[in-house]
Amino acid sequence: MARLPYADCTRDEVRPLADRIVAERGHLLHLYQMLLHSGPIAEGWLTYLTAIRQKNSLPGGLRELIIMRVALLNHAPYEADQHAPIALHEGISQAQLDALEHWEASPLFDEQQRAVLAYTDAMTRQVQVPDAVFQRVAALHPPQQVVEITATVAAYNMVSRFLEALQIHSQDAR
Repeated sequence: MARLPYADCTRDEVRPLADRIVAERGHLLHLYQMLLHSGPIAEGWLTYLTAIRQKNSLPGGLRELIIMRVALLNHAPYEADQHAPIALHEGISQAQLDALEHWEASPLFDEQQRAVLAYTDAMTRQVQVPDAVFQRVAALHPPQQVVEITATVAAYNMVSRFLEALQIHSQDAR
């Protein structure tokens, strides 16, 4: 159960944004129901995360692999619950999702995925990325994608920290 009640999304000041979220996302996730306690924050969040998920040049499977690894490292089950079906749709296999906890020892990940997973681990666990880890990612991706990988890792660390601080979970009543 979330630490705060979910926002009343029928309030006049947030209803237009709630309607926009439903139009863009198909429904109002618990995450947005909580964010709508602050309309400006919810709106900024929506714009930023839409850019991360839908307006970058990363292959969808790579993006979702990043998100799933961040969720795993941060013990954020809601984030993983929401993104596992997307990851599968984007071409990540169930076997890869199952092996993600110990990806370093798994033969299921290619060189590009390994470089990005190492980068994700460094950013999430240590914040500072060792030069060798950065150089490996930079050797496999143009600058635009290095920025997009970095922004994706950073954004989903933000998401998981928000979710876990407020204890937002999939099984919460809408």
